[in-house]
Amino acid sequence: MRVEYFHSVRLERDKCKGCTNCIKRCPTEAIRVREGKARIMEERCIDCGECIRICPNHAKVAVGDGLERLREFSYTVALPAPSFYSQFSVPGGISQILGALLGVGFHGVFEVALAAEVITWATRRFLQEYRGPRPLISAACPAVVSLIQVRFPALIDQLSPVEPPVNVAARLAREEAVKTTGLPAEDIGIFFLSPCPAKITALRQAAAQGERLVDGVIPLVDVFGPCREALKGAGKVPPRSGQAGAGWGRSGGENAALGEGRLLEVDGIHHVIGVLEAVEKGELEQFDYLELQACPGGCVGGALMVRNPFEARQELAFLTRDLPVHPLDEGELEALAARGGWQSRLRPRPRAALRLDEDIASALVKMQQLEETARLLPGLDCGACGSPNCRALAEDIVRGQAVDTDCIFLLRERVRVLAEEVVELARKLPPSMAEPERSC
Repeated sequence: MRVEYFHSVRLERDKCKGCTNCIKRCPTEAIRVREGKARIMEERCIDCGECIRICPNHAKVAVGDGLERLREFSYTVALPAPSFYSQFSVPGGISQILGALLGVGFHGVFEVALAAEVITWATRRFLQEYRGPRPLISAACPAVVSLIQVRFPALIDQLSPVEPPVNVAARLAREEAVKTTGLPAEDIGIFFLSPCPAKITALRQAAAQGERLVDGVIPLVDVFGPCREALKGAGKVPPRSGQAGAGWGRSGGENAALGEGRLLEVDGIHHVIGVLEAVEKGELEQFDYLELQACPGGCVGGALMVRNPFEARQELAFLTRDLPVHPLDEGELEALAARGGWQSRLRPRPRAALRLDEDIASALVKMQQLEETARLLPGLDCGACGSPNCRALAEDIVRGQAVDTDCIFLLRERVRVLAEEVVELARKLPPSMAEPERSC
């Protein structure tokens, strides 16, 4: 059965100039330029946001929900990602930022950072009992999970079965709101403030597969302006999370919160690919756990963030400096984990995006054709053909989505040969005709 995937990353065709910047940066080679416009191959897209980040014409966008959707519910709760705090410099700290969300129009706030502390507890507990192949890979970054589904399906079993913090936060927020207000669950709107398009996609995909965790996902860049205005007269909402949970907003934060075992953190999608290639080869078995984040610097460098990621990382450290490291004890964390459901309910499956054919025999024939075609191409990876590199063009040719003369070098060679043939033909005369006499 073919699974349909929702994608938050979209192309605004009118803005696209066909510049080919995006095809070079896409980690899954999911973009082609055809007829002067980029095209996203949905089966390959992992919604990492690299194309949004790199496009000089702002032709790639992330589709989320708007603040106007708050009016659809009697009571609304904001779920700010830990990285959300890093976008603001305020004297009142995190409590003032949380208060500003009430000024924007939310009735309540539930910190995803608090759920991150719950997930830290659950991951630590799982690692103590885990006896499978090393290293275990964090499933907190949905772009990394999608990358593994598309490019490294053999590593799916090494993905941690522990839920991402936002999933637990959504369940706990809805439960608490129902208890506080007495309203039915369907009258309560839970909205996640997302730093990246991959998290929008993951939550929408969960709903499509039967578990509606949130009622909307608002790109952080869209709530930044209203929240900054609301900060001026904002009250204070004391944070329930500590340094460990809020630290998840930056690269290394998850591992710092875990604090046990041999841990490795890597950020930036192309660095992540290098590490996953090593794991696939059986390397890095000396590590117990990998924290992999697609965005540079972690979520503070998300494609839907406003501030420079280096500045944001330091701001997050400054805002959390006075918070307790672990405000909740083991018993409280265990109780929250039981209520929020820390174990993944929907395990990821491989996505056959790179398969040449459903039939194995046909796929092997096409692979041989691909190798032969690739050898004929110049190997310059210029991108003028609209494919990311020469090998990708060879694949497109084998799939019937391109022809060899899409390569400008092969086209020029073909034109040169044809020109020579035309010149040669122009010199020939029928046998019945004599050469014209030349006058002096």
